[in-house]
Amino acid sequence: MTKVLVTGSAGFIGSTLVDSLLKQGYEVTGIDCFTDNYDSRTKQKNMVYSARHERFNWLNENLINIDLKDLMKTHQYIFHQAALPGVRKSWGIKFQDYLDHNIRATQKLLEAAKDSNIKKMVYGSSSSVYGTMSGPTTEEKLPSPYSPYGVTKLSAEHLCQLYHQNYDVPVVSLRYFTVYGPRQRPDMAIHQFIKNILEDRPITVFGQGTQTRDFTYITDAVDANIQALDKGIPGESYNIGGGTVISLLELIKLIERVSGKKATIMYSPKQPGDADHTWADITKAKKDLKFHPSVSLEDGIYHQIQQIKDLYGL
Repeated sequence: MTKVLVTGSAGFIGSTLVDSLLKQGYEVTGIDCFTDNYDSRTKQKNMVYSARHERFNWLNENLINIDLKDLMKTHQYIFHQAALPGVRKSWGIKFQDYLDHNIRATQKLLEAAKDSNIKKMVYGSSSSVYGTMSGPTTEEKLPSPYSPYGVTKLSAEHLCQLYHQNYDVPVVSLRYFTVYGPRQRPDMAIHQFIKNILEDRPITVFGQGTQTRDFTYITDAVDANIQALDKGIPGESYNIGGGTVISLLELIKLIERVSGKKATIMYSPKQPGDADHTWADITKAKKDLKFHPSVSLEDGIYHQIQQIKDLYGL
């Protein structure tokens, strides 16, 4: 039976990926150290399905501390989703944590993989490596991170390329563009917007709300990972976007329409590190990975609204 290692297996993307892999017949080992970036009880809820599955083994460990070489001997594939997320929290004293979880942990994983028989490693990168964008952006654009978080994700991606070039580690990087949907982190804008609108509480928009994002539904992001397992070209990076680019104010109007409730908006100054615009050109992913996002933003928002109602009993 094919054995897969998933780091960050209790997180938003990681847990959804684990569930999909289990349903497809893989044997999965998940690693997650439950960082305190949000409530661990939320992460535990993400693992309700996998924790009871006979083909899932969970390790409550920090990648920096665990002996990874033994795991390399018994697994054929790696999905590296573990990272400390969040642009706004990555400044100041917290930057050390980002160095540890995003760069050091990735280097240790790659070091263990270089002398193994791993067939493919898929690294979860981020559109934050680009900084702000002025239109559809291809992988050829020179990365220019606008936040310390983006710097750490780009550094880890460079490490992946170096280990591929020097040691033939078969690693593929996926640059996610604003993934949303059920299990999304509570600190992310869509989650906060939906929760506050449903609770008749004000929502906070940083800046004027004219900034735009390319929103990617969670199952499309997971599908990109699984496609990369077979079709991703080692050493390459791929944009993973949903194909729907709208402003935050347009997003709020969509949430209002789908939820049937009115938003009360409070405006605050733009936050350091927040890019003005993101927009993925996914031509390369379509060609190589056969990646075709299939969930519309309206349908995705509907599903996330239902999940947030269940999560908070609304």
